[in-house]
Amino acid sequence: MPWKIASANAQLAYDTILQQPAKGIPTWIVHIMEHSQIERIAGYPPGSYRKDPHTVYLGMERAIGVCLIDQYLAENPLTMGDHGYEGKKRTATTGADQIVCDGMVIDSPEAAVEHLERVVFPNLRKAIASFDEGRRAKQIVANEVAVQERIGPSFLKTMHGVVSFPHYLYGTYGYENYFMAYALYPEVMEKLFSLQADYGALNNRAVARAYREGDLPPLCRLDSDMADSRGTLTGIQSLDRLFFPHFARALEPMTRTDVKMIWHCDGNLMQMVPRLIACGVRGFQGFQYEDGMDYERICRMKTREGNDLLIIGGVSVTRTLPYGRPVDVRRQLDWLVRHGPKMGLFLACTSSVAPGVPWENIQALIEGLSFYRTHARG
Repeated sequence: MPWKIASANAQLAYDTILQQPAKGIPTWIVHIMEHSQIERIAGYPPGSYRKDPHTVYLGMERAIGVCLIDQYLAENPLTMGDHGYEGKKRTATTGADQIVCDGMVIDSPEAAVEHLERVVFPNLRKAIASFDEGRRAKQIVANEVAVQERIGPSFLKTMHGVVSFPHYLYGTYGYENYFMAYALYPEVMEKLFSLQADYGALNNRAVARAYREGDLPPLCRLDSDMADSRGTLTGIQSLDRLFFPHFARALEPMTRTDVKMIWHCDGNLMQMVPRLIACGVRGFQGFQYEDGMDYERICRMKTREGNDLLIIGGVSVTRTLPYGRPVDVRRQLDWLVRHGPKMGLFLACTSSVAPGVPWENIQALIEGLSFYRTHARG
């Protein structure tokens, strides 16, 4: 048994990852961002969160009964006020007046391509040439151990964002510059995906080694926003040609292990779901049902090995929690359980819970998660 299993909640999470029979349905991280609600749930007075975010945030997660934490976000709500995001810095995707990368002004698709060829590609080649698998594996294990020790034995820590694979660079160049470059210079985009996959394959050999040598829980969440409410941000045919072959190649060291790689879903990814599974993804988290993500259909799908998918089902943070009633929260939890996999199901929210959600809905969420954690399917 891994060294991390030190509480009943952590054991429940571990058994569910292995898709073994369990007495309840474990709760994945519930990331509430309104300070007054964090404090109220944790049992601390107003103003406590800003003074000691780690203690109060973890107090909230323990009070909710969270079993599994993959992404530790204790300080993330500090960017929020009562009415939403209060970050001051504008980025390439949040209205920056000018996008500058390594001294180069990115004001056109051609400028993005020039930066790729002059800076990004050489840096990737250098990283590939100097990659040290053993050192990277030790680094991964040390980080997981450190976070597990920080959050304590109430929770099971699993990985997030460690597996490398090709991804869009709109966060660097801005949506307009990047996607015009994608359309106009597909050969450059494929070169980017190819080099990212070359590095990813090396990194993912180290990740697989870290899982083995560190005896880590076999679950990792992959996170890359590639769709909006209409569908994929670029045409699925171009992804089939430019992206997926390199994506599959990058993941190959991990698909040879028993680690369950799950994909975080933003927007309508239905066209990508079977392709992700074919590449070795073994589960999903974060469904935007209102955008067309068919939860019931996805839960009936199988991995490429023929097993049930691992699913983290969530109450909608864009519809049900902010605009529904407690009865709607309870009804959606029941729907998630009825149609989710019999083994390998976690419950939580679809994503972060922004400020402004009615307290009564938060209460209904916590009560519902507690019920299923204790009674499974009732």
